[in-house]
Amino acid sequence: MAKQDRAIRTRQSILEAAAVVFDERGYDAATITEILTRAEVTKGALYFHFASKEELALAVIDAQMMTDLPAAEPGRASKMQELVDMGMIFAHRLLVDPLLRGSVRLTLEHGSTNLNRSGPFHGWTEVHTRVLAEGKERGEVLPHVVPADTAELIVGAYAGINTMSQAINNRADLERRATILYEHVMPSVAVPSVLARLDLAPGRGARALAEAERQRLRAAGAEGALEAAPAGVG
Repeated sequence: MAKQDRAIRTRQSILEAAAVVFDERGYDAATITEILTRAEVTKGALYFHFASKEELALAVIDAQMMTDLPAAEPGRASKMQELVDMGMIFAHRLLVDPLLRGSVRLTLEHGSTNLNRSGPFHGWTEVHTRVLAEGKERGEVLPHVVPADTAELIVGAYAGINTMSQAINNRADLERRATILYEHVMPSVAVPSVLARLDLAPGRGARALAEAERQRLRAAGAEGALEAAPAGVG
């Protein structure tokens, strides 16, 4: 078990180091030597986990979809708030998460045509489509909205403001741009009663992430209590 844990930590260290190098240099200019130096691992350790630079880059790209998304808490948050929070949390995490930044750089950059960058676009579109469809079932979404079409629009528009913010000021204003995007899009998506309750105030990304963490800890505490309960209790 200790050996397995060490292997998992080594793989994660390589991924994080590679993400930093890819974010700084881009895919084509990044070298395995730079990644090895930053990760402080041997070439053998790297190639044990990743067969090539391309495989490593694809793993960094895939990491973008590995983070648990905040779910709407029954009776409190709406699915449309969940939809908005995905984008607001993403904007916040880009400022503090090097692995996510590297993943986004690889996804959005124009470089080697050998690298399949479509995964996050498909993944985020599927997630947005699901949340919009669930919102429509709950009566939160206007009747004319086609979830798949709206999902593609939001994901594509978000990629655009992300690229623009990165080019202008290293994403310092991405949260503001995301807020403006949702302020323009959501009135054509959400019913008025839901729209009026959406939280788009500054700092929403950090607040939503903190709420999701508290919810995760409560769930973990409840599971721990069930495991600790004597047999036959409950």
